[in-house]
Amino acid sequence: MFKKIGMIVLVSTLAAGCASIPLESAQTTKVAKQFDPPSDGKAGLYIYRNTVFGGSAYIDVWVDGRCIGATAPYVFFYEEVEGGQTHIVSSKFSWDEAPNDLLIKAKSGMHYFFHQYINFGSTGVELVDEEQGKEEVSKLDMATKGNKCGLPPKPLCDDCLYNIQSILRNVL
Repeated sequence: MFKKIGMIVLVSTLAAGCASIPLESAQTTKVAKQFDPPSDGKAGLYIYRNTVFGGSAYIDVWVDGRCIGATAPYVFFYEEVEGGQTHIVSSKFSWDEAPNDLLIKAKSGMHYFFHQYINFGSTGVELVDEEQGKEEVSKLDMATKGNKCGLPPKPLCDDCLYNIQSILRNVL
């Protein structure tokens, strides 16, 4: 009896510690996993998180300074961008000042796959080859864009630093 209760408590605790976000419909996810070519003049970006590590943390995904959404374990986003241009793909915890950026010159008609990784206290994205990306994305759910975005990263300017120091002097 006590073993059953203990197992129920353990499973409930583990489940409660996992982040959850809104997901796209099964049909939208299925279409994205067909890996059809992007729209004319566009490149397709698949940004995914395929690990439970950091399960309770939402991690923002940014493309060109615009928040696509926050990831939870085992989800991906698909975003189309202008082909023939350089784009910035970023990942950051909502409390981070600065994101970890990756620059890519996207070719029209191509898909690019970015694995979002988590280390102790940091996160980032890395470009993976198409075969690996397709294999990993095919196992994931598609997250709804615009969910749980934190504040955009702001550069720390000299005036900002001065204001912070002034506030600390007054408080301390």
